Amino acid sequence: MLRRGADISRTLVFGMYKILPRGRVCAKIPFAIYRSIVKKIGSKMFSLSGKIAVVIGLGQTHSAPDSDCWGIGAACAVQLARQGAIIFGGNRTIASTEKTQKAISDIGGQCFVQETDATSSTSVKSLVDACLARHGRIDILIANVGYSQPGNAATMAEDVWDAQININLKTVYLACHHVLPVMEAQPDGGAIVCVSSIAGLRYIGKDQIAYNTAKAGLMQFVKATAVTFAQKGVRLNSVVPGLVETPYTRTMAERYPPPDGGGYEELRKLRDAQVPTGRMGSAWDVANATVFLVSDEARYITGQELVVDGGITSSTGRT
Repeated sequence: MLRRGADISRTLVFGMYKILPRGRVCAKIPFAIYRSIVKKIGSKMFSLSGKIAVVIGLGQTHSAPDSDCWGIGAACAVQLARQGAIIFGGNRTIASTEKTQKAISDIGGQCFVQETDATSSTSVKSLVDACLARHGRIDILIANVGYSQPGNAATMAEDVWDAQININLKTVYLACHHVLPVMEAQPDGGAIVCVSSIAGLRYIGKDQIAYNTAKAGLMQFVKATAVTFAQKGVRLNSVVPGLVETPYTRTMAERYPPPDGGGYEELRKLRDAQVPTGRMGSAWDVANATVFLVSDEARYITGQELVVDGGITSSTGRT
């Protein structure tokens, strides 16, 4: 019997001990579990090898082909492919996904994209059917479509409200509506991540009431649906970005210009200053969180929000 805390860095142990870093013994565990831990450590964490991932919204409409700035859906598709997933994308235009497809091809991945109107049930069903015809299953769904329009409850036109709810909330419902029956019928179920926003958690300094409402609704949709499908092997979670620099940020600079002028660079400085870590996040920060949520390492996580915001929502007085 080895004493608790004994140094066994040079000792081969066939028994019931949990091995911690630097070879220290902490507690007894069954040998079978110990062996599985060793096997897992020796394998690639966050592996998505061979998994089929449907990503809705993976284009780069506002980005130059050689830009280092990436959209969230595009970055998610690339990172999923980097971990071994096969990407089946749906996007409003095929042309805007060329940068995403090339990046995936360059790392040896596979990506097929079908023109998809994420607000149309017929179009989303066509995407799902095409993926099933090609691959026979869907292991991962990323629902990423969304954008904001300015206005409060008194000033926002009804048609703008309706369009915002459609693009930011109905798209999530339609994606899940058509994918969930597929996943629950599969032996291994599936994992779904819906992209929300900290604007659904708190006021972030500008009037965008429909966007706020839709993103909050998205998170509750995920919670309720996750509970319903938990015993069917399907996990749903929300990833919740804060201030993230994407190609769309330039559009935001035009829509919400800095009060003292200065254009995009001034807006960037203002947004960086709002974040406790001192900078906006990138799409890759959100994509990395998404990879974790759909991986087997997150298999006990469902119905949750993973906030990726550099600490904004934990900080008093910041918007």
